[in-house]
Amino acid sequence: MSNALTVAGKGKLAMDKWVVQSSIFLLFIAMSLAFRFSLNPNGKHFDSLLTCQNNNNNNISSSSYLKERIVELANDPHTVDWMKKIRRQIHENPELAFEEFETSKLIRQQLDQMGIAYRWPVARTGVVATLGSGSSPFVALRADMDALPIQEMVEWEHKSKVDGKMHACGHDAHAAMLLGAARILKQLQDTLQGTVVLIFQPAEEQGQGGKDMIAEGVLDNVDAIFGLHTVHRYPTGVVASRPGEFLAGCGSFKAKIIGKGGHAAIPQDSIDPILAASTAVISLQNIVSREIDPLDSQVVSVAMIHGGTAFNVIPDSATIEGTFRAFSKKSFNALRERIKEVIEGQAAVHRCTCEVNFTGTEHPIIPPTVNDARIYELVRRVSIDIVGEGNVELAPIFMGSEDFAFYLDEVPGSFLFLGMRNEKIGSIYHPHSPYYTIDEDVFPIGASIYAVFAHSYLSNATRNLNSYD
Repeated sequence: MSNALTVAGKGKLAMDKWVVQSSIFLLFIAMSLAFRFSLNPNGKHFDSLLTCQNNNNNNISSSSYLKERIVELANDPHTVDWMKKIRRQIHENPELAFEEFETSKLIRQQLDQMGIAYRWPVARTGVVATLGSGSSPFVALRADMDALPIQEMVEWEHKSKVDGKMHACGHDAHAAMLLGAARILKQLQDTLQGTVVLIFQPAEEQGQGGKDMIAEGVLDNVDAIFGLHTVHRYPTGVVASRPGEFLAGCGSFKAKIIGKGGHAAIPQDSIDPILAASTAVISLQNIVSREIDPLDSQVVSVAMIHGGTAFNVIPDSATIEGTFRAFSKKSFNALRERIKEVIEGQAAVHRCTCEVNFTGTEHPIIPPTVNDARIYELVRRVSIDIVGEGNVELAPIFMGSEDFAFYLDEVPGSFLFLGMRNEKIGSIYHPHSPYYTIDEDVFPIGASIYAVFAHSYLSNATRNLNSYD
């Protein structure tokens, strides 16, 4: 009896031990599965997750290498000298808006030598080139190429050879840097995950070139666009921009106020348009000073008044002309309407009629330049990679305007200021000065930013810019 009980006891003990061991084993399995699931919540195979992580590391490494390679190519002495040579050729032979035939020819010659396909003429003298896969996504880079009716006063080896014409706004440098970016991207064409569109635009100074280029389809299929401008506000090696509203919209107006002429000694027989024009000028100043929020920067300036031919004759009509600027489209359009109301109202008060025109061909309306926040952020990070975080600044808003705004009205994009102030070489004068001087040391920086932005955008496009390589 006792032996039977002993055997039974041993059997029960063994069974209990087995249950405990089994429980511990199952608990270990459950904990292992839970740990794997926490690493891979979407249920992917763990080996696949490791492979994916390795691929991401490889992508980051590859992207970093390509950026370094682009900067290396941009700073190659042969490339730098080549960009300088092109810029100096363009500078010596400045051409005004829609007259850029020789400039366009030089650009096409360089594209031909690089084996880059292009379309010409676009908007009379513009050139649009493409390189890459030829398929989506498409990203555009833009440079302008027209000069100004200014007599150059800078004495140097490559001074303008055309009297009364000068590249006094850096467009010669913009075109040279975009050609530099084209040369770099051509060497890396097999790595482009899409298509780069290179826009060499005429007539920026007239405010019409960008609009005409768009009308001829340069933005067809384009998903994003980038442009830059050399400025003296920042030293060489510093760049600046801002998300959202950046540059002001610019409009011009011309108002003809019509009265009834007569002898100045008997004004009761006349309807005086000079008086109506004078009160209109004063009343226009009240729009900004008394009707606009001081924190919403706007400008109305009357800069031209024409009326009469003799001191003792009241003329039949008088004309006033001016400009207006604002940073938001809403404020810009509201300001335009208010200018019209004020002039018409003052004309009516003084028994005159008027014709107000905002669509002059010489000075067309340019909308505000508004940077897309996502594209701005990509440009900012690209710039940090090239010039360092300490040399990338948040720009204030500027009252200047740029017809790059027309592109931004159509597709997301961003505009960047490329600093080039250098007191040692006299690169200190503002655009449109006859002493305007370019620090050519910025060329590798500008070409690098152009090229890295295009390459990075195409690499990130499939991820909708949710990450940055």
